[in-house]
Amino acid sequence: MSERPPISPRSPRAALEPEQLPPPPKRSDRARNPLVIIGNAIITLVLVVMLGAGGIYVYGKQKIEAPGPLQEEKIVNIPQRAGLGDIAETLQREGVIENNRWVFIGSVLALKARADLKPGEYAFQKNASLRDVIGTIVEGKVVQHSVTIPEGLTSEQIVARLSENNIFTGTLREIPREGTLLPETYKFPRGTPREQVISRMQQAQKRVLNEVWERRSPEIPVKTPEQLVTLASIVEKETSKPDERSRVSSVFVNRLQKKMKLQSDPTIIYGLVGGKGTLGRPIKRSEITQPSPYNTYVIEGLPPGPIANPGRASLEAAANPARTRDLYFVADGTGGHTFSESYDAHLKSVAKLRALERQTQNDAVEPPEETAPAAAAAPDANASAAAPPAAAPKAGKNGGQKKRTRNAPQNSAPAPAASDPE
Repeated sequence: MSERPPISPRSPRAALEPEQLPPPPKRSDRARNPLVIIGNAIITLVLVVMLGAGGIYVYGKQKIEAPGPLQEEKIVNIPQRAGLGDIAETLQREGVIENNRWVFIGSVLALKARADLKPGEYAFQKNASLRDVIGTIVEGKVVQHSVTIPEGLTSEQIVARLSENNIFTGTLREIPREGTLLPETYKFPRGTPREQVISRMQQAQKRVLNEVWERRSPEIPVKTPEQLVTLASIVEKETSKPDERSRVSSVFVNRLQKKMKLQSDPTIIYGLVGGKGTLGRPIKRSEITQPSPYNTYVIEGLPPGPIANPGRASLEAAANPARTRDLYFVADGTGGHTFSESYDAHLKSVAKLRALERQTQNDAVEPPEETAPAAAAAPDANASAAAPPAAAPKAGKNGGQKKRTRNAPQNSAPAPAASDPE
């Protein structure tokens, strides 16, 4: 066993002094290389940027997806040619986004959606987030307004309605040809040009007319789709009850097949006022015999064109009328009509209506003289369209006068009308 070398004794002073550590190793020439130093700095900077970007991403994600300040659904209009700042200001003013509009601008830029923002009228949901708001504008989910065009209006009346509706823009250069517009409920965004509205209604009419024409009865005495529209327009103006359309159509079809005059009052009214639609008074006896291309008491067959814009139901009724032998119909006093195959039966229906009218007049409280209807004092044999001559003019579903019954033959007149005797 080897022995350890003896330890030389140290002086007390030397024992109190700290021991000398060995000097640190010298840095290698590689560590002192400037490229290495720059590389380390770049790596450190990248790490800092990544951490910062991650923090910004998390914060931005929270902001974009956080519920917005809207307390209820709201419609906001983004005007044409509005810049990003203008859109942000509008949304801030309307309470759709928070007061700091720069968050919205930053979110749009972050989502790369600036070039895709579209003007229009938008409905923003309650508590819509920035992502929801931006997505709605980018996708162009504009508010659609329902616009209902009633059946039986003339083209001039339809144009007047469109001109009065402030959701549309632009002007119409001309009145569309009668019968070429389909009455229906449409949906349009605010700012739609009126010419575009008319074009859409015309396209819809062509589509529906083609469908109905293809399914028409081969027995109807009309040769063209245009004639079908004309017949449908007369049916449309003669009744406001959907379940009567096909039967009213059958009366006119039966008359056409028997070479009888149609004798429809609405055609006389159209010949007198044209596209304005309403006469505003009972038809005069002299107007019954007044020559006019639309006076079906004078002309044979159908008038030269439609007297209104019929809806799909009237087109289908004209194309596929009920199978009846009816040649006459008269108002029944309840809003509908009584149909008859013979003239004698028709006279009985008229007498029944007269009795009902007299009973109604006896039961009613007589109005003051100054408010009495003018028509009550003038039992014109050729009144308007859906009420007897002893009553005031009755407005139909299209806002115009409907077919009236006329008195029994007190004065000489042409052949009996489809809906009233002379």
